[in-house]
Amino acid sequence: MSRESERRPAAPRPRSMRRVARKVLLNGTGLLVFVIAVFPVFWMASTAFKPNTEIFSTTPRPLPSHPTLEHFDLVLNGGIAEVSFWEYFRNSAILALVTVLASGLLSLMAAIAVARFRFRFRTTFLIMLLVVQMVPCEALVIPLFLDLKQLDLLNSLAGLVIVYIGFAVPFAIWMLRGFVAAVPRELEEAAAIDGAGPVRTFFRVLLPLVAPGLVATSIFSFITAWNEFIFAFTFLDDQTKYTLPIMLQFFFGRSGNAWGPIMAASTLLTIPVIAFFLVVQRRMVSGLTAGAVKG
Repeated sequence: MSRESERRPAAPRPRSMRRVARKVLLNGTGLLVFVIAVFPVFWMASTAFKPNTEIFSTTPRPLPSHPTLEHFDLVLNGGIAEVSFWEYFRNSAILALVTVLASGLLSLMAAIAVARFRFRFRTTFLIMLLVVQMVPCEALVIPLFLDLKQLDLLNSLAGLVIVYIGFAVPFAIWMLRGFVAAVPRELEEAAAIDGAGPVRTFFRVLLPLVAPGLVATSIFSFITAWNEFIFAFTFLDDQTKYTLPIMLQFFFGRSGNAWGPIMAASTLLTIPVIAFFLVVQRRMVSGLTAGAVKG
């Protein structure tokens, strides 16, 4: 009897049971949050392939019974306005890419200055970065409209780029400041001792370590410029300069809304954001590994 009792597996401890229950609870909560977050995107993409009879059916279905591409054909091949979809896409791409590059460069230089140098009103400058982000965007429409009008930048993509950069830079500076401050000064001093100049130290030592933060800020800047509607609709008057978010308004009418083309255009509007995130996500990982220092 004693040998059989020794062979039997020991009863699980209360602590291990609690750990398992806690792990299951956390995983289940994460899965629930994921489903809630992804479901609207799934429904949008599913509706884009449904015919109008299924979209307005009283019995909702998660997947289309008879998939169709008529909504995408209407969006891509015209039929909504005098300007084609690809011209809207070009305008949005120009605005987003220029905003990402310009805001990334300006915010990185400013973050290095704030994190590495001591100067007067440094704390005040950091506080003002937070204060600027607290102001609602709707409250700045009229002042920015008057400023762009005075500068003769209304109805131009250049004026809209300046506005987008102004909104992206404060957040990017505040985020990149933490990444720059986390880089030890000893690494830069060691590179200087080895004969590296300031430019080479920046590109070979500091930039690889700050690259993950730069990628994170670029994602924020890209989404801000790509999805923005209020300023683009207010400051632009020429239809050839409209962006993709403005294009969606053509599907909303007084008699009704064309939900099929709306969902198709929204799906097409989402694809570049996902593609941009997937591309820069690889850069984020490579930036983390490129900053490793051999001992």
